[in-house]
Amino acid sequence: MHKLNTPAVPHRAIPTLCVLLISISAFAQSSNFRFAWLSDTHVGSATGADDLRRSVADINSLADISFVVVSGDVTEFGSDAQLRDAKQLLDGLTKPYYAIPGNHDTKWSESGCTTFPKLFGNDKFVFEFGKIRFIGLHQGPRMRMGDGHWAPEDMRWLDSVLAGVRNYQPLFFVTHYPVDSSISNWYVMLEKIKKHNAQVILHGHGHRNRANNFEGIPGIMARSNLRAQDSVGGYTIAEIRNDTLFVSERTPGGHTGTAWHSVVLGAKNYAVDTTHYARPDFSVNKHYADVKVVWKFSADYTVASTPAIKDTSVYFGDASGKFRSISLTDGELQWSFTAGGAIYSSPGMANGSVTFGSTDSNFYSLDAKDGRELWHVKTGAAIVSSPSVQVSRDLSPLDLLEPDKRPAPLRQSPLIFVGGSDRIFRAINSSTGTVAWSFTGLEGFVETKPLRFDNKVIFGAWDGCLYALAETTGVLQWKWKGENEGVLLSPAVCTPVGARGAVFIVAPDRMLTAIDVKTGRTIWRTGEFQVRESIGKSEQDYKFYIRTLRDSILAVSSYTQEPDVRWCTNVGFGYDHNYAALVEKDGTLFYGTRNGLLIALNALNGDVKWMYKTGVALLNTVAPIDSRRVVVSNVDGEVMLVEAED
Repeated sequence: MHKLNTPAVPHRAIPTLCVLLISISAFAQSSNFRFAWLSDTHVGSATGADDLRRSVADINSLADISFVVVSGDVTEFGSDAQLRDAKQLLDGLTKPYYAIPGNHDTKWSESGCTTFPKLFGNDKFVFEFGKIRFIGLHQGPRMRMGDGHWAPEDMRWLDSVLAGVRNYQPLFFVTHYPVDSSISNWYVMLEKIKKHNAQVILHGHGHRNRANNFEGIPGIMARSNLRAQDSVGGYTIAEIRNDTLFVSERTPGGHTGTAWHSVVLGAKNYAVDTTHYARPDFSVNKHYADVKVVWKFSADYTVASTPAIKDTSVYFGDASGKFRSISLTDGELQWSFTAGGAIYSSPGMANGSVTFGSTDSNFYSLDAKDGRELWHVKTGAAIVSSPSVQVSRDLSPLDLLEPDKRPAPLRQSPLIFVGGSDRIFRAINSSTGTVAWSFTGLEGFVETKPLRFDNKVIFGAWDGCLYALAETTGVLQWKWKGENEGVLLSPAVCTPVGARGAVFIVAPDRMLTAIDVKTGRTIWRTGEFQVRESIGKSEQDYKFYIRTLRDSILAVSSYTQEPDVRWCTNVGFGYDHNYAALVEKDGTLFYGTRNGLLIALNALNGDVKWMYKTGVALLNTVAPIDSRRVVVSNVDGEVMLVEAED
């Protein structure tokens, strides 16, 4: 390498010059190379497998490709079968490849996001090539409809990786979403990687080629591998040449186009950038100063479920498989239990026990006082749904006798109703753990918490259908399906509301539907309100609640002749597609948004009582204690008690 002739510089400029020389040296010593970049392959869609097969064969024909990166949405639906198909196709590559999942692989995952890392070895990657450190990390969302969010466990992994990066080593960061406000904690990630020599962010999701800028870091969105309206799909060729990254579109079996974008590589010192970038707004908390967080517990792993509250304890599980009981008074840990897999199941309470499912395929019952395992039921696949527990009842077969002549009533243990990813719905005896009955007629996995109504157990599955089973026998009473085809439009997430002889559901097809609980016949169906998956029952039988996709919460009459709005409040939360249910307690209606805003309305007229910004992460369905106290959990692993003064 020839010696650089540099002019004399003032002493204060030497540190900056040193950074520049180190960076130039790093790139000058790295060889030029090319790699292939696949994104949004969507195996399981109409042409996904064929398009990927063609691209794999084409990449293998290019001798100068060093490796391949895959930036998410490997499959259409995230099912185990689709992931296996995608893995088999990608294993046909003769080059090393590095893949991360996208939202289509994580949101609808029957395994609770566990199959991807099992098949691919991990759901993140880090490697070095040509003196460049490549880091790949997905942003979910894990199992929940909402914004992308980098999980706390993944952020810790990233911190450990960045701690091992050599000074001024160039970084290429690969993710699925654009690193902007479509990810709730986008700014946390940017602030981390801007402390290093980040050269470019490579991402997919948008299915088209586009140059971006993420707070000074160059960004590149790559096209989908799908053919769309063309006869053949395509992918990206990335080339490092003369300290510049060039990206070009490649048609399998055809040619590589001219570079449509380039990024000059070199020294990056983001500390000198004085631009004021947008950050989340917490000013609403100043308007409601009488609302406060009493305590906060951090699990340090994703929490994607609703805590259960019993007496003075709060129960919940997390993605590490840890299930905890903490004090309702101060949030201190009381006991913990470790399952064999992640927990996305909201717990149920039954006869002094707490019950939940895990991705290890077990359904557990623990002693609520000390966390001791009472029993577990082994199923055929992960459990990502939540149980519904039957109310304990006294059975008296001689009920018609005079009171003084009746024998002592027979106590029957409550049944626990829960669906699994093995396409089986079960009723389990809460005392013994024996399966009372099983229903095997499902064609998709169950994610929701079932409704118990009119002696039926009612729930949706990821097969487009809503099912009603006899509570005592599990016999199918009716099966409902909307006219909008497509598994992704299934009424599989909302917990149905039952009132006045009707079952009310909302679904991703943005329709609100009333169904006759006796027959399964559609009473009415409307797209007027633009709903998705958020619905909730009133403490009064005459109404229920829905949240629209933008700004508003409505109370709707449960009289079944036609939809009738009792009140509508424009809360002003903007676009919101969170899955969380609306919950009423003692006349206050609670709801938590996709970006951490907790809302409390007067259930009688819809007036806003107060709001509180708990953070930026998606809030799960909340667990109110009374009209002013509510336990809240979020996907950032936090559980907290929020209280409003009288």
